[in-house]
Amino acid sequence: MATSTTRAQPPTRKRVKTVLVGDPIGDMLTRICNANERYHPEVRMPSSRLKEEIARILKEEGFIQDYRVEREGAKRILTLRLKYKGKKGKERVIQGLKRVSKPSRRLYVGADEIPRVRGGLGIAILSTSQGVMTDHEARRRRVGGEVLCYVW
Repeated sequence: MATSTTRAQPPTRKRVKTVLVGDPIGDMLTRICNANERYHPEVRMPSSRLKEEIARILKEEGFIQDYRVEREGAKRILTLRLKYKGKKGKERVIQGLKRVSKPSRRLYVGADEIPRVRGGLGIAILSTSQGVMTDHEARRRRVGGEVLCYVW
């Protein structure tokens, strides 16, 4: 004797998708690059102090309009407002991003070995003993450190 019984399903809840990222800075740069390619006005990502410092430098150097940190429950979310120029805002300010020092291969440079990006048209972002700064600032202060990324 076959009887069909239907079970009551528990109410579905929206799950927050958590992704384990091995390289948070690489993830940040990839998100910026992808949003920039599609002309998105904003890009959101999980926040950290290092990411906030990179965002501060990008704003100071004129690569993004603004950034803000918001709280969503216990998590902090970093939101970057991307910048476009030209007629109808169709020319990207960020032409390229490159992750240099990776978790699998760190790159440290001395004050005399700091690279110039695109002949001085771009910037290198370094993590030094005096904080996160651009290649220009690191040369001025005569400090070396880990080369995080290039932006042009």
